[in-house]
Order: sequence, then C-alpha cells, then structure tokens
Amino acid sequence: MDVGLFTANNVWMMICTALVFFMHLGFSLLEIGLTRQKNTINILFKNVFIICVGLLIYYIGGFNLMYPGDFNGYIGFAGFGLEAPILPDGSLDLSYSEGYTYWTDFLFQGMFAATAATIVSGAVAERIKLGGFMIFTLIYVGLVYPIVGSWQWGGGFLSTLGGDDAGFHDFAGSTLVHSVGGWAALIAIYILGPRIGKFSEDGTPNAIPGHNIPLAAAGVLILWLGWFGFNGGSVLSADPAGTSIVLVTTCLAAAAGGIGAFVVSTILYKNYDLTMMLNGVLGGLVGITAGADLMSPFESIVIGLIAGAIIVFGVALIDRLKLDDPVGAVAVHLICGIWGTLAVGIFGVKAGMSQFLYQLSGVAATGVFCCLTAFIILFAIKKVSGIRVSKEEELEGLDLHEHGMDAYADFRMNQH
Repeated sequence: MDVGLFTANNVWMMICTALVFFMHLGFSLLEIGLTRQKNTINILFKNVFIICVGLLIYYIGGFNLMYPGDFNGYIGFAGFGLEAPILPDGSLDLSYSEGYTYWTDFLFQGMFAATAATIVSGAVAERIKLGGFMIFTLIYVGLVYPIVGSWQWGGGFLSTLGGDDAGFHDFAGSTLVHSVGGWAALIAIYILGPRIGKFSEDGTPNAIPGHNIPLAAAGVLILWLGWFGFNGGSVLSADPAGTSIVLVTTCLAAAAGGIGAFVVSTILYKNYDLTMMLNGVLGGLVGITAGADLMSPFESIVIGLIAGAIIVFGVALIDRLKLDDPVGAVAVHLICGIWGTLAVGIFGVKAGMSQFLYQLSGVAATGVFCCLTAFIILFAIKKVSGIRVSKEEELEGLDLHEHGMDAYADFRMNQH
C-alpha cells in the first residue's frame, strides 16, 4: 500500500466529515430563519440534541446495523460498539479500506445518520412536544435509518437487484438519507396536524412568515458548502477524477435548482420569492445526490432545473393536501429525493428501463418501510404521552414553555 496516498485519501475523508458536520449548522439556521422567533430555542435545542444523540446511538449499534458484514440482505447486526481491525502487533489494520481507516468510516457515516432526523425537525417545527421528538429521534436514527442503509451500502438486497453487476444506485443518499427523513417528515406532519392559523376555515392556506430570512439564506449557503463533503466524501477517497466531477455536478445542479425554482415561482406567483429560490437550491442538491458520480455537467443542470420546478409545485401540493411543513422539508428531501433517485435511470451512464425499475424498486421499498415504522413510532408516542403541545403553549411559543428562555431576550415581540 502507498502510505502517502492512503494518508491523503484519509485526510480528504476527514475534511469531508467536518463539512458534513458543518451542515448541521446550516439546517439549524434554515429552520430558525423560516419559523417564528418564539420557537428559536426549541429548534436549536432539537438540532444540537440530534447530532449529540445521533453519534452516540450510531456508536452503540447503528454502525454495525448498517454494515453488518454477512447477512441475509434485509437485516443483520455485527454487535454493539466499535471494534477496529487490529493486527497482532497492536497496530491498526490499514487494509480495512484503500481510502480511509475504520475510525474515519464510522465518523463520516455517523454524520449522515443524524441528518435523517434533522430533516424531520424542520417539518414538525413549532408544535411538537420536545420529549416525543427526542424519543422518535432515538428510535429512527438508531434502527430505521441504518436498516435502510444496509440494504444498499451494507451489501443488502437493493445492491444486488438484477444480479451482482446491477442493482439500485444511490451514490450519496437521495433515497437512503434524504427520503428516509422525508418519509418520516410526511407521516409526522400528517399525525401532528397544521399549526394554529395555517389554514382558514375554508381550507385556504395562510402564510406564516419566518422571523429571519437572512439566517435562512445563510443556512442554505452553508448547506451548499457542506454538500462538498456530503457528495465529495461519498467518492470514499481523494481520487482526483472522481471527486472533481462529483463536485462539478453537485454545484451545477444546485445552481440550476435555484434558477429553476426562481423562474417557475416568478411565472406562477409574479414575484421574486427568495425562500422558494433557496429551497430550489436545496432541491437541486438533493436531486443530484443519487447520481452525482454518473452524470455529465449538462445532465446535472437538467436534473437541477427539474428539481427546482418540483419544489414550487411540491410546496403547493403540500398546502393543497392541508399539510403544514414550515420549511418545505417534504418537497425538498422527499419529492426531490425521489426525483433524483429515478433520474439515475433516465440520465447518466446507467440510464435505461432496467435501471429505472431498480431505482423505482428502491424508492418503493424505502417508502413502505419508512412510512410504516415512522407511523408506528409516532402513533405509539401519541397514545402514550401525547405528541403535540397545548394550544396555549403553541400560541405563546415553545421557547417559553419548554425551555424557559428567549432567543432574543431584549427584543421579545408579540408574535401571536
């Protein structure tokens, strides 16, 4: 083994790990920016809790549930905790991978695991009980996410559909990360119901403006930066050709997503909606994530443009269904995640009907499993302890009732 090359690869993977960690700040700023001031502490608490408990639960069992070694292709478990491959002389076995050590692998994958619950956090903002959300996070990140991940990245049944050389393809997680969170978000907002005042008596949706759009914009730009690690690290080495094209396709899709959402929303609503453009950027990023390693620059632009348009129609669809998603998480992570996954069968080097059917199978299997498990977890929490805060708590704000503090203590305003 070329030790110098191995070191370079491992350093790149650690940098990407740091970038994915940085994305949690982006999610936090986006969520608080698009929601009301009186719930800022609550949202920040949830996001910090997610990364803390996500890493710990992934250490306890999630990592070995996601990468169980030999198993039946559906569920397996390699044991609790971490046990790195050690040589007889006590040194770390560097043959674990050509691109990174065992420890780097755990940390990089652990950052992905926490993302699934972060997606749900934004969708359920401003009306979910904190205790119920924390219980949901423990179970969903600890069990559901790693099981779905094992189906593809752990060598499970999705990776071998159609034979050893074929199979479902999800490069960095349009389905395995983003739609896993998106399906749970959809079920959660259905069970929770809309925020007070979101819909009029005749069902007309009312806008509930976020309190700090500059923070939301900063969050999206941080997320775009973090995607350099999210997709770039999924090359699993610092291979110049592989990382370069992945970063190019990722950035072009993001830019095209922003433009696509801007153009479509301007045509439909006759105004320049910044929040729609911001979510369009994220939609483009989610859309390219499944096939960033397979697409040409032009194809990535097409995927991003379509994802941007999907955002506009997806947000409208959620409103039409009388569902309340304060940050557009379902449109971004679920609908664009599905689009990006199916796009692998339409564009790129694997395009074809067989591959499209493999992609569709992966979307369907993930959707059924995630919807069932999310519903069971959330319904059980609802029956045992309740899942939604009281009307008084919602109107006065979760910061005051669940945390006893204000995010902006000197500038408390009436936001009812």
